[in-house]
Amino acid sequence: MAVSERGPRERMVFSAAQLIRRDGVASTGMREVAARARAPRGSLQHYFPGGKEQLVNEAVDWAGRYAGNRVARFLGALPEPTPGGLFAEMVRQWTDEYEAGGFVGGCPVAAATVDCAQSAVSTREAASTAFTTWTGSIARALADMGVPEERTTALATLMISALEGAILIARAERDVRALTTVAHELGPLLDAAVTEAD
Repeated sequence: MAVSERGPRERMVFSAAQLIRRDGVASTGMREVAARARAPRGSLQHYFPGGKEQLVNEAVDWAGRYAGNRVARFLGALPEPTPGGLFAEMVRQWTDEYEAGGFVGGCPVAAATVDCAQSAVSTREAASTAFTTWTGSIARALADMGVPEERTTALATLMISALEGAILIARAERDVRALTTVAHELGPLLDAAVTEAD
């Protein structure tokens, strides 16, 4: 669904996620979210009676579901799905973004975790749920590719952790080196998990 086809509430959640990934939670203002979403400022209180914390939590939830849903799209882009190929596609999303538009944004779930994990219990819980959603999607995909069930969650966690760390390094260095490195180094390890199962 295109941004313009979303209702005002959905546009505000999406806009909040985009601003959080660029500026972090602390620097994302409610007025800016409403303006970016082309929504009346008064609608913020209507849709988000819990204020900024509710909006942030819903943006984090949206980001976790978005990341989880992307797994199927990444697999669809591969002629023959492999765990290493899936991880390479996950990484490519970020290298493409950074090479085309600079190193402006990161993961909104990571940003919310860094900004709010100690101050807002509900945001920490939302981030945890978002990572669980994303991990579950990857683990199911790995199982479908033949990775033994007892390894899928651990490898999905490794993939997300490596990606998130590489995103941080890439933004700090203004270079995709860390992203291409983790894809190159982790791909064979992930593919070997299928080989070991045979």
